[in-house]
Amino acid sequence: MNLVIMGVCGCGKSTVGERLATALNADFIEGDSFHPLENVQRMSAGTPLTDADRAPWLSRLAQELATANAAGRSKVLSCSALKRRYREQLAASGPVTFVYLQGTRDEIERRMALRQNHFMVASMVASQFEALEEPAPDEPCIRVSILQTVDQIVDQVLKALETT
Repeated sequence: MNLVIMGVCGCGKSTVGERLATALNADFIEGDSFHPLENVQRMSAGTPLTDADRAPWLSRLAQELATANAAGRSKVLSCSALKRRYREQLAASGPVTFVYLQGTRDEIERRMALRQNHFMVASMVASQFEALEEPAPDEPCIRVSILQTVDQIVDQVLKALETT
């Protein structure tokens, strides 16, 4: 099974994803590293990505998950997966569970103000929340509040995975 750690910028996808991958003996995929240079330049300039901008990126990530499924290897992917259709595209690769790192806009803005050395600029928070379609009850998703320590988040996800 593959996990996709999702949520808006600054919610902790990479940190939580790396820790979960280690705990699950799975490979970690940093979704941001698959963005084409043009996307990185847009986000660095504070320009939100369009669905068309995201399409090749999501395609590459879905392929990574499909390859893992075909090889019988688990992957943990950090990917914003903000819209349901994005999650459906990723889920078409094979069994996947989404881990939604849920936080308020105020908390995300606070975190983004502290963030350094990342192409995603703090001014992008508003567009991330505008694009966000929270997972529906029929989607395979574990919801976790980011108002916990990373250890608590990882423990909560691991316990939830035991019951699924």
